[in-house]
Amino acid sequence: PALIADEGQPRGYGPEDARRFVTALTQRLGVPADRAMPGYEDAWYYLWKERTLPVNVDPRRCDLDDDEERLRLARLLEQGLGQVVGYALPLRWQETADRGRWLSGPWALRRDVLFLIPGDSPMGFRLPLAALPWVAEHRRELPQEQSLFEFRAALGDTHGEVMRRYSEWLTEQFHRPDYQEQPVRDLTEVIHTALCVEPRDGHLFVFMPPVAKLEHYLDLLACLEHTARELAMPMLIEGYPPPRDWRLQQLVVTPDPGVIEVNVQPAHDWSQLTHNTEILYEEAHQSRLGTEKFMLDGRHTGTGGGNHVTLGGPTPADSPFLRRPDLLRSLLSYWQHHPSLSYLFSGLFIGPTSQAPRVDEARHESLYELEIAFQQMPSGEVPQPWLVDRLLRNLLIDVTGNTHRAEFCIDKLYSPESAAGRQGLVEMRAFEMPPHSRMSLMQMLLLRALVTRFWEQPYQHRLARWGTELHDRFMLPHYVWQDFKEVIEDLNRHDFPFELAWFGPFFEFRFPHYGSVFYQGVELELRQAIEPWHVLGEELALGGTARYVDSSVERLQVKVKDMTGERYVLACNGRRAPLRPTGVPGEYVAGVRFRAWQPPSALHPTIPVHAPLVFDLVDVWNGRSIGGCTYHVEHPGGRNPDTFPVNAYEAESRRIARFWDYGHTPGPMAPPPEETDPDYPHTLDLRRQPRVVGTP
Repeated sequence: PALIADEGQPRGYGPEDARRFVTALTQRLGVPADRAMPGYEDAWYYLWKERTLPVNVDPRRCDLDDDEERLRLARLLEQGLGQVVGYALPLRWQETADRGRWLSGPWALRRDVLFLIPGDSPMGFRLPLAALPWVAEHRRELPQEQSLFEFRAALGDTHGEVMRRYSEWLTEQFHRPDYQEQPVRDLTEVIHTALCVEPRDGHLFVFMPPVAKLEHYLDLLACLEHTARELAMPMLIEGYPPPRDWRLQQLVVTPDPGVIEVNVQPAHDWSQLTHNTEILYEEAHQSRLGTEKFMLDGRHTGTGGGNHVTLGGPTPADSPFLRRPDLLRSLLSYWQHHPSLSYLFSGLFIGPTSQAPRVDEARHESLYELEIAFQQMPSGEVPQPWLVDRLLRNLLIDVTGNTHRAEFCIDKLYSPESAAGRQGLVEMRAFEMPPHSRMSLMQMLLLRALVTRFWEQPYQHRLARWGTELHDRFMLPHYVWQDFKEVIEDLNRHDFPFELAWFGPFFEFRFPHYGSVFYQGVELELRQAIEPWHVLGEELALGGTARYVDSSVERLQVKVKDMTGERYVLACNGRRAPLRPTGVPGEYVAGVRFRAWQPPSALHPTIPVHAPLVFDLVDVWNGRSIGGCTYHVEHPGGRNPDTFPVNAYEAESRRIARFWDYGHTPGPMAPPPEETDPDYPHTLDLRRQPRVVGTP
């Protein structure tokens, strides 16, 4: 039988329906008669009623000015303070010599009813387990996580096993018409897990207890399915999820701030991966969910959620990262040598305090320590699955020591805390959600090719000390694309026929084109560049502490083509841009860093906004500006919308309005003095006072 889910209108189920459901369920579970609770008319189940205490809904303690609090109070009063809320069935699995069985047992309570902990959560979360008779922890039979490295046989016929057990129960009833209660066993066998059935909002909710093995969870689920079908009572499942097991494929949908996070089941080959990805995008589109968004100024960006890629094996023991530690070393070294892999596919929030910082951002000594860890890694396959986790766990972290917020997240590789964390998985977190399924598949194809390349030939080289060059040169689109071109050429040398044009959409999506102008054969092009956002210090906010993210600073790239370097210089707001040759005759590139807006909390709050940015192509020989352009951060006419664009056309119109192909400085103009910054030679930072070449 399929699991019956009630997704329509409420059926109007009440406490009596829940009681009838649990009565039929215990027959499917085959709970033995010798575990009966004395004093109940039905000796086959153990039910406790819950009546809400009046003190829990004291109107004097409720914030009646709060809408949510008033609705909660109204629901409780409408339900009635003396009504039954639901039923709890103490339940756990007991291993036997043959198949095992479900056990239940009495809870010794001080009163004849079970009073839940006050709250609005499902009753399974509010069971007063601490009020049960005290049992030493070493004597409690709680579910223990099963190691993912243990042998697991193929799953059997769960529904057939439930029917067999139900037949045995019917046979026992036929041969034992006169039931006699058996004495209750000692309290040291108190069961601390329970299945709860609760009618809520007209639906029937079943709260699943925690279990140790997947077979037990499926058995309990099959019992519920048979019971729901027999009674024609649709139900909704909640509570604890099934235990982690590589035989179980899961599609997990989780609400996250502003986005819906979907964890897709693993794919064993390229056809499965293509099918899963295309179906995901199509279903999201049919549900009116987008994989992209537009900002107030019209910029086209991702959703803000990550397109994190998880790599592993069919089973944890087959994980290539546990079998071959040098594979992870190769990926780490290659990513560190090619910053384009970190920045081309990322979102707006990058840098040392982002969700996926590079290993060499903000912690420069980590490269030295990482090289020591690499020296301890043997080559080839090793029979030590814990080795790679022990060597890298304290290095693949962010500045606060968080193991999850890292570009290469290994907290699910071979976690020492629990068996559930030993899944043999490496999560790549520096990928943002692309707007199209083909773009997502290109990311996966690139990763699969690199893993195959390093499996055949490990990548062992000394790590690069980029220093400030990382946030100077590789923040500009030209150098990111140039570095990624080297990655494609390297794959081609190893017989992976990739083409650079396949990743052109990523470049245009990550670095949108603002505009271009032509003057006397010289082309001036503006593109969006990358700017790291920094998390500020703690501040008091709404009675607590908060840490703001400074996104008020932006960066753009200016590229000049077909320019005679001795005759022309480029100025931005009257300051000389540090143009650097790209290797192509007459082509130069530079970055401009500026304050775009002034929030109440930001770095250097006294520095004003630098927009609009006026670019001048200055003719040194004639002492005048031959032309230029103007870039506005906001609408130049002051018509700044406070709502987001409804579609791509409105977003494009907002972007077009912010770029003017005119607006240069008229009349005679002396070339600005050359500025130099040894730490950031490719970037003109308008926030910093100019330091002229030759001055101290």
